[in-house]
Amino acid sequence: MSNKNNHKNDTKEKQNNQKKENETDIIRENGQLMLEHNKEKYHIQLITIIGEIEGHENLGTNSKTTKYEHILPKLAAIEDDVSVDGILVLLHTMGGDVEAGLAIAELIASISKPTVSLVLGGSHSIGIPIAVSTDYSFIVPTGTMVVHPVRMSGTVIGAPQTFDYFKQMQERISQFVSKHSNISKKRFEELMMETKMLTKDIGTILEGKEAVDEGLIDEVGGLERAMKELKKRIRGCDDK
Repeated sequence: MSNKNNHKNDTKEKQNNQKKENETDIIRENGQLMLEHNKEKYHIQLITIIGEIEGHENLGTNSKTTKYEHILPKLAAIEDDVSVDGILVLLHTMGGDVEAGLAIAELIASISKPTVSLVLGGSHSIGIPIAVSTDYSFIVPTGTMVVHPVRMSGTVIGAPQTFDYFKQMQERISQFVSKHSNISKKRFEELMMETKMLTKDIGTILEGKEAVDEGLIDEVGGLERAMKELKKRIRGCDDK
C-alpha cells in the first residue's frame, strides 16, 4: 500500500512540475499566464503587451516584442472558453505597428468578459488604444503615456493618397480612444499636435495622474487595485 501511495505522489509531483515548466515556457514565449490560485477560484487570463508591437514584419532578435499573431488567436480562444472569467492586460510598450496595435485594441474591446488594463512603465503611441480598450483602466503613479501623431517610416510615396491614408489612420485612432475613454476627440488631437513638450518632435507626455486627469485612464493604481476591480466586475457578471 505504501509503495502505491509513493508512486501516486511521485506521479502527481511530476505532473505538477511539468505544468510549471509548461507555464514558464508560455510566459517566456507569449507573456501569457492563467491566474487561478486566488481565494475566489476565478480563472483570470493574464495578457502582457511588452516591448514593441510587431506587425507583418519581424523585428530583430534583440528586440522585446509583442506579436499580434500570438495575441489575436489567444483573445479569440479566451472569448470561446467558458472557464475563463476575466482578462488582466499589463502594458509596458513603446508602441509599434499601428495596424497591429489597433487590431489588438479592437478585439479586446469586443470581448464579452470583464477586462481590466494596467499601464506600468509606459504605454506609448499605439499602446494607448490598447490601454483604453478594456472595461476599466489603471496606471501606476510613475507610468507614462506618449501621445503623438502617426509617424511615417521607411519608403514614402510622395502622393496625396499617401498623406490621406495617414490622416485616415490617425482619425481611426482618435475616434477609438475617445469612444473607449473619457477624453474628447478634440482634446486627444490637441495632445497629439502639441509642439512645446517633446524636443524635436510633436506630442505630449502624460504621467500617471495626468493621464487620469485628461480622461485617458480611469484611475491611478497598481496590481492590487487592478485585481480587485477585475474580480468585482467578474462577481457582477456572476450575479446577473
